[in-house]
Amino acid sequence: MAASFPETAISTERLLLRPLAEDDAPGLAAMMADELVLAWTDQPHPFTEAHAAELARTLAPAHRAAGHGIVLAVTEHLTQRLVGLVELRNTDWRLRSTEIAFITAAWARGEGYAPEAVLGVAQWLFEDRGFQRLELRTAAGNTAAQQVAQKIGGISEGVLRSAWIVRAEPGEAAVGGPSGRQGGKDSRSDLILWSLLPEDLETPEAPAPVWAGGDRYVLRD
Repeated sequence: MAASFPETAISTERLLLRPLAEDDAPGLAAMMADELVLAWTDQPHPFTEAHAAELARTLAPAHRAAGHGIVLAVTEHLTQRLVGLVELRNTDWRLRSTEIAFITAAWARGEGYAPEAVLGVAQWLFEDRGFQRLELRTAAGNTAAQQVAQKIGGISEGVLRSAWIVRAEPGEAAVGGPSGRQGGKDSRSDLILWSLLPEDLETPEAPAPVWAGGDRYVLRD
């Protein structure tokens, strides 16, 4: 049997990251309809509630069971409203390394939710699952995703030239996520590779683990 992540929930100061549920379909479909999400992801367009339900019911569980990674819904503690989506992918269990991608709903941008969610996952990976490396890949024009990588303390390791195809013109800012290939105007983009290792995290002394409700991460200005 392939190694795989357990079904889990990760709690941060303001957010709960949990497995997708079919009840998330309306909120997920609305989030995916945003132009900036369309620009930087490879999700189907239009992304319907049927697509969202299939992701929650079939695709995300299969992704986890096969050992490729895990897909988590990001919700607010206070309102339970869907803030975004986080996906771990391309997991190498021998190297204890994985890649993270994220999407943030249009209404939730500018609140610091993306770096909070990514750091919560990083803490869980490094401290609970024994991982040694987390990667984030951002298109050269995706300045918002690059800011998230910088805020969490990610180290830029270089540029992969013409390595992505995106739906946005280079230079447009958007949420983070994988490359786009369906619909819209495709364009080539360089890809910036960021990494985060356990020693890159700056944490206060002796608080509760972030996935148990403690605030253990440090965002960078």
